[in-house]
Amino acid sequence: MSIDSAPTYTLRSELRPMLRLAWPLAVGEMGWMLMTIVDTIMVGRMRNSALAIGATSLGGGIFYTVSIFAGGMLLGLDTLVSQAHGRKDTPDANHSLLQALYMVIVLSPIAMFLVGLGPTFLTRFGIAPDLVAQTALYLNALNWSVPPLLCYFAFRRYLQAFNHVGIVMFGLLSANLINLGGNYILIYGHLGFPAMGVAGSGWATVWARVYLLVVLLAGLAYYARRDSLHLTKSVCAPDFARIAHLLRLGAPVAFQIAAEIGVFSVAAIFAGKLGPLPLSAHQVAINCAAFAYMVPLGVSSAAAVRVGQAIGRGRPQQARRAGHAAMLLGCGFMSLAAIVFLAAPYYCARIFTPNPAIIAASRPLLYICAAWAFFDGLQIVATGALRGLGDTRTPMLANILIYWFLGLPLGVLLCFRFHLGVLGLWVGLCLALIIIGSALFAIWERSPQFALRTIPSSP
Repeated sequence: MSIDSAPTYTLRSELRPMLRLAWPLAVGEMGWMLMTIVDTIMVGRMRNSALAIGATSLGGGIFYTVSIFAGGMLLGLDTLVSQAHGRKDTPDANHSLLQALYMVIVLSPIAMFLVGLGPTFLTRFGIAPDLVAQTALYLNALNWSVPPLLCYFAFRRYLQAFNHVGIVMFGLLSANLINLGGNYILIYGHLGFPAMGVAGSGWATVWARVYLLVVLLAGLAYYARRDSLHLTKSVCAPDFARIAHLLRLGAPVAFQIAAEIGVFSVAAIFAGKLGPLPLSAHQVAINCAAFAYMVPLGVSSAAAVRVGQAIGRGRPQQARRAGHAAMLLGCGFMSLAAIVFLAAPYYCARIFTPNPAIIAASRPLLYICAAWAFFDGLQIVATGALRGLGDTRTPMLANILIYWFLGLPLGVLLCFRFHLGVLGLWVGLCLALIIIGSALFAIWERSPQFALRTIPSSP
């Protein structure tokens, strides 16, 4: 494409297609988070609610740190499939998906082994034995959801790169019905099933994720037939060069996600050393923050797709406007969420538990959520936009350096040395988020790709 024939892209022209792609993904991500929230609510009605909520908090932190790290290895699909679709190279997109499935076969048992080590790690860290025992029950069940979860990651990235996001939203929302029903049946023992407590909550999530995988497979089969994607004509042999390319793109994403999730998981472990009440308050507040975060996370996925497609078409200025539109949507929503956290902290916490002590301990943490909300939206959307450009290392370095070498040490210092408790942990993490969001936005604005008017298409 010549410079003269390149169309002009404005922020307004990008808002509508970005919103059209982003809102089903955002709703779907909220459906994803709703599973964790439902788990917390359901176990929060058990007799010893603080212990049960604490166990699901620790277990969930360990599980998601490992499994989302493994899933992050597959997120190179965002770049390769979106750019292939942008240049109308469907066989190359299919090839990337197949190679990602070979990666799933290897990653699943490794992730399950590491998750299984979680209770041993907690014991050595000094967590109370009764809390470790409940966490182990939860993890032993939840661990079986790793293989369907990783398959879901691969199929979802492919589908959304082709703009098929409705099936993703439907699958995630309807899977919540499976999870809710499973929690009701298995935690408390209904319909002839024994009462399994926190382990029942883990098994309910396994049921939901198997169902979710089936839905995405059905959607993939439908779109492959309707759009003549010719998935079955792909070369079946492993392509180690393509797998290596996926890993080069995905490994930094995996480390970035692990750094982000891991720092909050470690914060939960430190909160656990303070006792079940501070840990439960941490879990309630982090669930509120994470639920709001799902919207910019969905927008981030849409940003990766729109930016990647524009780069595949050789249109860097369209990619830039797409990134700006996504940041406007993500940060705008998180600003509204901050108002809710400030205005109604009691009602936010009351959703999860009727325990007045947990609600009171959660209130100051929700004020911290309000302080970091805008920057949380900015950092995750900027991360997706940079992934569309093919830059997955910068967000990784920002998260590792700022969270782990500044935010967490400062939080631990405030928590234990200055006796601020769990609030001190959150102050340190809040400062880290503000710095990360600001840094990634500045790096996006200075991307050298935007100095070009056009980018040559790949052969």
